[in-house]
Amino acid sequence: MNNEIIKEISNDLNIKEEYIKKTLNMLSEGCTVPFIARYRKGETGALTEEEIRNINEVYVYQVSLEKRKEDVIRLIDEKGLLTDDLKKNIMACKKLVEVEDIYRPFKEKKKTKATDAINNGLEPLAKIIMSFKATDIKSIAKNYINDKVKSVDDAIEGASYIIAEWISDNAYIRKWIRSFIYKNGIIKTSVKKDNNDDSLVYEMYYNYEEEVKRIKPHRILAINRGEKEKVLNVKISVDDNKIIEFIESKYIKDKNSESASIVENAIKDSYKRLIYPSIEREIRSDLSIKGEDAAIINFGKNLEALLLTPPMKEKVVLAVDPGFVNGCKIAVVDKTGKYLDSCVIKPFLKGKTNIDEDVKVLVDLIKKYNVDIISIGNGTASRESEKMVSDMIKKYNLNVKYAIVSEAGASIYSASNVAIEEFPDLAVEKRSAVSIARRLQDPLSELVKIPPDGIGVGLYQHDVADKKLKDNLDFVVEKVVNSVGVNINTASPYILKYISGLTSKNISKIIEYRDCHGKFNSRDELKKKKILSDKAFEQAIGFLRVQDGVNILDQTDIHPESYDKVLKLLDSIDSNISQLGTPYLIEKLDNINIEEESSKLGIDKYTLEDIIKSLKKPSRDPRDEIDAPILKSDVLNIDDLTLGMKLQGTVRNVVDFGAFIDIGLHNDGLVHISNMSKEFIKNPSDVVSVGDIVDCYVIEINKEKEKVSLSLLEK
Repeated sequence: MNNEIIKEISNDLNIKEEYIKKTLNMLSEGCTVPFIARYRKGETGALTEEEIRNINEVYVYQVSLEKRKEDVIRLIDEKGLLTDDLKKNIMACKKLVEVEDIYRPFKEKKKTKATDAINNGLEPLAKIIMSFKATDIKSIAKNYINDKVKSVDDAIEGASYIIAEWISDNAYIRKWIRSFIYKNGIIKTSVKKDNNDDSLVYEMYYNYEEEVKRIKPHRILAINRGEKEKVLNVKISVDDNKIIEFIESKYIKDKNSESASIVENAIKDSYKRLIYPSIEREIRSDLSIKGEDAAIINFGKNLEALLLTPPMKEKVVLAVDPGFVNGCKIAVVDKTGKYLDSCVIKPFLKGKTNIDEDVKVLVDLIKKYNVDIISIGNGTASRESEKMVSDMIKKYNLNVKYAIVSEAGASIYSASNVAIEEFPDLAVEKRSAVSIARRLQDPLSELVKIPPDGIGVGLYQHDVADKKLKDNLDFVVEKVVNSVGVNINTASPYILKYISGLTSKNISKIIEYRDCHGKFNSRDELKKKKILSDKAFEQAIGFLRVQDGVNILDQTDIHPESYDKVLKLLDSIDSNISQLGTPYLIEKLDNINIEEESSKLGIDKYTLEDIIKSLKKPSRDPRDEIDAPILKSDVLNIDDLTLGMKLQGTVRNVVDFGAFIDIGLHNDGLVHISNMSKEFIKNPSDVVSVGDIVDCYVIEINKEKEKVSLSLLEK
């Protein structure tokens, strides 16, 4: 382990070195991020999952940087060109690009104008010109005419190409120019003459400019997409003259010298042909990474909030997967999510005026299965379906409510191997309706069956590198699943795969054991029956719950390694495990002195605090503290709205510039970031998350476009 790197990470992330060392040690020993974050808080100072992951990523980058420095030093040394200053400069580099800038002059060159000129014997002439001491350069150039260099002008031109490449290879020059363009450059976009932007998606960027240093991540990705789709021309504009003047100040030793004009032309050529195009590509690449990173962070936050949507337990659900031509797919599931019935109705076919028969089908299903809630997907024909359901509830005086749920990824699930295994005899479209029903009952268990990037709660996620997006979103799903925990006796293999420390082999053994022997009665059974190795047991068991087993502690998120401490704690306050969650025990635990008790028990205060929380609420679920979906019985129309009207809505998506809120209209209303808080906020996610139930106010109504602007601030 590199102590210098650890020291640097400590300074950059403001985390104690000892915590970084211990974290990296545990990761190297096979500990997972969720396990370290939850059960090793004492060793890390209670670092979060994000902080632990960040430490690992930064360390890996720094190790890679150090290795590249060593490689470059070795490669230069092998050429016999390494000096103490050069080595010192390489070791001082903070980024890989800086190392590559220094190594650039020493790389084996591909065929360029400069390499041709060197092969033609013109390098000595270039050195003479750069000395700024020569007089009558044309006479000197005659000495370099040969069968490949036909004239004096050709000789000087070739020497100029060599000088241009020397300048381009200067690490200091490149670093200065890169910094100058970042600080002073302007991104400019214009529309291509022959473009296919018939819907005017990129109209905002037809004639647009913004400072490089200020451009927002979502605009970077929008511009990139417009360029990729051949709608936009994109360039970075900068004051070229200032850059050229800077280079001249470093290279023109004598303005009155005969060499001056030749070097001036070489500088202009170097900048325009070699340096600027290369650095523009680097900056565009850096901006794209910035945009991608922001998109991934945004998507991750939205996904986490969606996965943490509170489940509606013990409810029989009828789902409507809306559609026009192909009809609405209907499915009914029981309180446990078991499939009961399905059908297709077509109330919205073009020209159809009477939907009584379709509605009667729904009413019969509701009465037959004692349906509690109707779950309506938010896709095509969603609002028409909502009106149909609302009218039906009133007409037949039904004791049911309905909720609009996100149907993103339902079609992906319905055609997947997972869905085929679950419902081999069910048509694809009916499987998606089952998914929409279960999303209301237990969103987490249902959504983990869909690839994270298939859940549409981001912005420009399809413009992000696939692996990078998948890695980050898998991390989010893993974090959420482990924070909630799963019932070992009912958990599907799709959710078990995200549990800390479990492999596909472990999961197969768990499912096989359940099928052969019935339910697990204790956590310890997983070890005794050799279903999990000691390491896998350590990493996973705290996130696996056993309900109604032989030990009540097995249904909590307390790790078995702490059970003896729990018993000592309970004994010290004249209590026992049969009193978990009772007012008596809660009162006792509230009066504990954390510092004193942690010292007595020989455990850190973080672990003790977590144990106390679990003893107070044995089956605690982080989703219990989040607003449940809005249940409705009536529908809203845009004509019902007035300026200033107060509404309640559900946040469906959070993006860099605001949030989209479902207030019951065909299109979600938009709250711009400027209408979210009286205080300055950097990002809308500082104020709202996907799934939040918020009060909002109508500030603009556009009936023609069916768009509504909202504010979280009362006007």
